[in-house]
Amino acid sequence: MNTDTHASTPAPVGCTNFKLRQFTRRVTQHYDQHLAGSGLKITQYSLLAHVDRLGPLAPGELARRMDMGASTLTRNLQPLVAAGWLALGEGADARSRTVHITDAGREMRRQAQRRWKAAQLALNDKLGAATVVALHDLLDQGLAAFHEEDTHEA
Repeated sequence: MNTDTHASTPAPVGCTNFKLRQFTRRVTQHYDQHLAGSGLKITQYSLLAHVDRLGPLAPGELARRMDMGASTLTRNLQPLVAAGWLALGEGADARSRTVHITDAGREMRRQAQRRWKAAQLALNDKLGAATVVALHDLLDQGLAAFHEEDTHEA
């Protein structure tokens, strides 16, 4: 994706993976602190929100849409299914399943959404809205590069 070969461009220093993981740990802690009163972690809220927005869908499709591995999705679904917030139903054939949100899950998401919004606004204040917009743009560009690579490998 990046074809920038200008000599004046500084070279990255340090491990990008470490820096991203360090940052995402802090951002996750930030959201989890705001969501704590709801009983959800940000990963759980995100999963509920995606299933609610996308409607009933196959676990594989949900994993693909969330850029998540199938085993990670299965592990993250289990407590939400156990709580009665998500349910697994029959798919198009006997070998497939669908994930859908329950009424209790929709209510949990609705209640947690206020806390998520407060977390988002607080993060915007902490980093600055322009920085968050730039960060989203950079992340979208990075994800697009990986998705492009995925389509060429397929």
